[in-house]
Amino acid sequence: MAPLLLSETMRIIVCLKPVPDPKYWHRVSLDPESKTMIREGLASTINPLDKNALEEALRLKEQYGGDVMVISMAPPEMTPVIRQALAMGADRAILLSDRAFGGSDTLGTAYILSEAIKAAGDFDLVLCGNETIDSGTAQVSAQVAEFLDVPNLMFVSRIEPVQGSLFRVRCQSEGGYRVVEISPPMVLAVLKEINNPRYVTMMNILAAEEKEIRVWSSGDLQLTEPCFGLADSPTRMVDLFKPELDRRAEMLDGQDAEAQAKELATRLHRLGFC
Repeated sequence: MAPLLLSETMRIIVCLKPVPDPKYWHRVSLDPESKTMIREGLASTINPLDKNALEEALRLKEQYGGDVMVISMAPPEMTPVIRQALAMGADRAILLSDRAFGGSDTLGTAYILSEAIKAAGDFDLVLCGNETIDSGTAQVSAQVAEFLDVPNLMFVSRIEPVQGSLFRVRCQSEGGYRVVEISPPMVLAVLKEINNPRYVTMMNILAAEEKEIRVWSSGDLQLTEPCFGLADSPTRMVDLFKPELDRRAEMLDGQDAEAQAKELATRLHRLGFC
């Protein structure tokens, strides 16, 4: 793949996942047999960090020119969610929809996405949310990059194109951040801090109805590895439960704050905390 020059047209792909609307999380449940999430009857929306990834793609396009494509793996009824991405400003979308994809774990999902990215043609950037709110594994972007054999950076809070084909990317860490200079093609996983997604107007929504959503099944991809679908995914959900919390409060003896502090220090010492 030829190196990108900022004067040329960037081809940006955003991996987007429809997730249950957070307002209805109290209604989420698991299938007792497959342990997969039951999504029927739940309103869906764009995964919040994927929306940040799309916003960043659109900002890069507006500043430097380019083309933004959305790729999503979801059942056909998620088409309205994909339209939300088109209303934000994506140029077109590919919906990967096939019963054979159902129940895929992160590895299977990343494999399918990567094959769709290859089938879509050359790219410069693949942008993803750092994680999704329905699983929170933060694994897919790195796995997609591995299947594509390109670099991956996660926890991204800033993307700055510089001269030539170079990008300066800031990645947050527990103790601060690091800045990496890197050239496309690459996969970047973004954080919420990177931007504030734009407001979508009624005119944007109407314009999105005219944009193309191609639907691809397994027959449209070169899937040679048997690592997707519920039966062939190497990992699966065993159970989901809410831990029981056993808390109790106890009043400290002592006539004043100093005496109570001494009592607290004594108890903490007995428990081995100090």
